[in-house]
Amino acid sequence: MRPFRMAPARRLASAATITLLLGMTPLLGGTPAASAAQPSRCSDDPTARLSTVPTPENVLGFPLGAGQERVVTNDEVRTYLGAVDRASRRVVTGVMTTSVLGQPLPYAVVSNERHVRPAALREIADDVRDLRDPRRTSARTAARTAKDSPAIVWVTANVHGGEKSGADAALKTLYELAAGLSCAVAQRNDNLVTIIVPTQNPDGRDATRRQNEFGFDLNRDWFARTQQETDGKLELLRRYPPQVFIDAHEMGGRQYFFPPNADPIHHEIAGEAVDWINRIGEANKAGFGFNGACDETVTTECYFNYDTYDMFFMGYGDTVPTTGFGAAGMTYEKGSASAVADRVQQQFHTQWSTLGWAAANKREVLDGYFDIWTDALAQGRAGTLEPNEVVQPTNEVQFPVPDLSIRSYFLLPDRQLADVRQLVERLRRMDVEVYEVQKATRVPTARVFGGRSATNVTVPKGAYWIPMDQPQKHWIQAIMGEDPYVPFPYFYDVSSWSNPLLMGINTIYTGDTVRPRAELVRKVSGGRTGAAWPWGSYTYPLDSAAAAEFTFTLLGRGVPLVRDLTTSRVAIPAAKVSRTVDGLAESLGVTLTPGGKPAGTRLDLPDVGLFQGTGISTTSGSHGEARYVLGKRWGLDLKPVTTADINDNTEAFTGRTVLLVPDGSSATGGLTAAGQANLRDWIGQGHTYLGLRNEGTRVARAAGLTSTTEKTKPADYLVIGSHLRVDVDQESPVALGRPAEDFEFNNSDPILTPSTNGTNVLTYPTGDTFWANGYTVGAETLKGTAAVVDEPTGAGRAVLFAFNPLFRAYNENGLQLVANALLYPPNPPSARRTPGTDSARASAAAAPVTPDLGGGWRPITIQVAAGDLPRTRAIVERFTTDAQTSEKNGSAYVVIPNPQGLQVDEHPFARDLVRALNAAKVPLRSVVG
Repeated sequence: MRPFRMAPARRLASAATITLLLGMTPLLGGTPAASAAQPSRCSDDPTARLSTVPTPENVLGFPLGAGQERVVTNDEVRTYLGAVDRASRRVVTGVMTTSVLGQPLPYAVVSNERHVRPAALREIADDVRDLRDPRRTSARTAARTAKDSPAIVWVTANVHGGEKSGADAALKTLYELAAGLSCAVAQRNDNLVTIIVPTQNPDGRDATRRQNEFGFDLNRDWFARTQQETDGKLELLRRYPPQVFIDAHEMGGRQYFFPPNADPIHHEIAGEAVDWINRIGEANKAGFGFNGACDETVTTECYFNYDTYDMFFMGYGDTVPTTGFGAAGMTYEKGSASAVADRVQQQFHTQWSTLGWAAANKREVLDGYFDIWTDALAQGRAGTLEPNEVVQPTNEVQFPVPDLSIRSYFLLPDRQLADVRQLVERLRRMDVEVYEVQKATRVPTARVFGGRSATNVTVPKGAYWIPMDQPQKHWIQAIMGEDPYVPFPYFYDVSSWSNPLLMGINTIYTGDTVRPRAELVRKVSGGRTGAAWPWGSYTYPLDSAAAAEFTFTLLGRGVPLVRDLTTSRVAIPAAKVSRTVDGLAESLGVTLTPGGKPAGTRLDLPDVGLFQGTGISTTSGSHGEARYVLGKRWGLDLKPVTTADINDNTEAFTGRTVLLVPDGSSATGGLTAAGQANLRDWIGQGHTYLGLRNEGTRVARAAGLTSTTEKTKPADYLVIGSHLRVDVDQESPVALGRPAEDFEFNNSDPILTPSTNGTNVLTYPTGDTFWANGYTVGAETLKGTAAVVDEPTGAGRAVLFAFNPLFRAYNENGLQLVANALLYPPNPPSARRTPGTDSARASAAAAPVTPDLGGGWRPITIQVAAGDLPRTRAIVERFTTDAQTSEKNGSAYVVIPNPQGLQVDEHPFARDLVRALNAAKVPLRSVVG
């Protein structure tokens, strides 16, 4: 008999407690959870199956798992889903979205025959959605749902295109659920509705490439949902909210990871979900087979836990289902060096074991699911944040969540209003309730984003209010919070993703109980506010990424635009504002205000060349981000420009008005002395060079376009995807529409000395206004350095970004700066500079090139006590001889170059190195990859 479990007061019971409870609890068998409907008739024969449902071998010509010799193609995935759908009454299929290249992303819903009937499936989904809102669902109704309804479990795979075995295993899971007659299958189908998404990235699967067609890592895109593959998936998740979510991956080696996770775990993840995750881990151990747990003697075809894979960043396929949907979201990773048959079979074993646990515990899970949202409401009402905790037995919380009360967020409408509205829509599309303030209200005590506080703040009419007293409290704090409050310094992604900071919008939050007069937002605002005279205009501020998209779209359609270079307002002739234009403005949140006759500087559509020469990856990073943002969203016709085009001065280069050089690995881009001279002459004619991060700034320096130099980072310097305050020189057209103080995102970017020949558009403050969030060490090194530089050459200029403003297409205030650079107005003759290199630029060009240790990402940095450096170095030397070591303030830092810019989960040895250090009991003070 299954013992009663109370919701855990802490996220993780002790290992001994879990073992004891699991010893008393049937993992995969036992009596199914109670159901109003009669359980399906079943067979004691585990091999009994319906002969009418085609086996994988019947359709594909080979088995899945044992005996499999190759992976399945996209066409075969779709073919098999269709064949099972036609043959089985337990299965319905659909398409959740299409890929960049137009491929469908199919899914299957599988359960017993009663559940998959359209009306029944809608009722199940409605009942589960109702559990997410205790304001409209009583405890009695919730208990009845837990008793009578199945839980919803998702099995997804192949979000990284080259990681293919999870998709094949998902097809095997589908077959077993669709055809099986055993009681184990009946238990799963009676107690669960299983959503199977074999591939989340079909374009990447075809190309055996991690990223999608635009070079985006779809497992970092979840909160921003910039890519259509992610966006469609999240809409289906809203339709069928999961209680358990599997995201099947591959990694290097021949081992297998499933949770319990590594630290850190985000503090707003509910304790119930973490408890389920850890107990599912025990079920996976029991069902894994092969060589069992990895140890010193068993190193292949075995499993491990508590290592590498954390639950912190809100862009993953485990954190978002867990935080945004209350599910037990889990990453499963299988070593890609194993044979296909072993990879697929192990993925199947964990999928099958997880489904078994969920079926056996579905009533408890649905009861706990209701509790998650009930607790969130109570916490939001009280202004309580969840505490930081760790799950790895050897770790301790290093950084607690501060004693802070948050009951409301307010998005202020004084600037970047279109981006404010885009954030409102992002929140609403995750079921967050947002209200528009109808009458100014006073907030007695407030915290202002950027580490400041204020009293008696007047929140104006038109601001947006996000009360925490709602079911999505956990999600609101997870993506809105000024700081994520990491409990333990282990990172293989970024340490900050605060959406207001990414957008650079004015935001305050308060622990006061305030109830402004406000109306629930039901659709995005924007478009015309009134009628202009036929000879007049409509104007809007070009101060946001959304307004930039509107501007480039209109220019691409041939609509004449002018811009006031003082106010940054753009005017459209009233006669050109059709219903279609008005609708576009509304969809983007851009307000069109009636005005007089259009006046200002004409805006021209830039002819942009995208550099893809030496050092540039065209399948990932900022090259792909440029193709997506500038190409797809802004509609610009990007022309490829190669190293040879510049060296030979071809029309492919000289015919452009802007050259964008993305981040890459080369300091010169392969340009010869003649090519560098061609580049200077081309800029001198009035054109714009736009350089991003490492390669973009270094090519400019080598060509004599800038007086900036690059500072060497100190040994203890760690800026891990953090936000920092910057001062804005509003004299540069690049800064049009930006406030005097702003925020920018820094991911261990190059540190640039200020320009002596141009305008330092963004600089890090030198005084007490310097501020950083996330996890930073030694960030003071940035004080007084430049983040964006605008240097003239002849009639043109080089605009250099030390950071990547296109990063994952969710750095909206950076995107607006890029738009300004692309729309740079012509320089008056008095402002022009003679082409060529002066002494400052010549000196910068001759300076030694700072080693690029991180490629398009970051180097791997391991911090230990100085006394532990000798044995740390000995272990590191088993993996690489390229590591650099240094000591400072009692700590030793081991920096491992990462020239390909690989993240830890795709790095050839970073994960194994950390595990070796842990096995040797070397205390790790921080790990950054």
